[in-house]
Amino acid sequence: MVNPYQQYQENQVMTAPPERLVLMLYEGALRFLRLAKNAVKEKNYADANNYIVKVEDIIMELNMSLDMNYELSKNLRSLYNFIYEKLIEANVKKDLSKLEEVEGLLEGLKEAWQEAYVEVIKAKKTAL
Repeated sequence: MVNPYQQYQENQVMTAPPERLVLMLYEGALRFLRLAKNAVKEKNYADANNYIVKVEDIIMELNMSLDMNYELSKNLRSLYNFIYEKLIEANVKKDLSKLEEVEGLLEGLKEAWQEAYVEVIKAKKTAL
């Protein structure tokens, strides 16, 4: 039997424009990061590991999808690599402060992307 919520999520991903997909990745990374933080606080290290690995996977997806023909992409690649290293350190040491540092960086990236996404939508509406 198909889970209706899972089907809805799959439809959202399959029909979303690329700009929205990036925003969804940031949102997912932040959700898993917060779950990881809670797991570390509760000393549930197996769950913390699983959630951190999910964030690492999202960061790697964002990193690999960069178009390196743009200077911004080179800067983002450096930032994604930095975030990935912090996640590995946080996972090895179960270090809440490193997770909080990553959370701040991801929040900033998400907010910036969200603003850019709104501008893209406005530009598309204006073009029509």
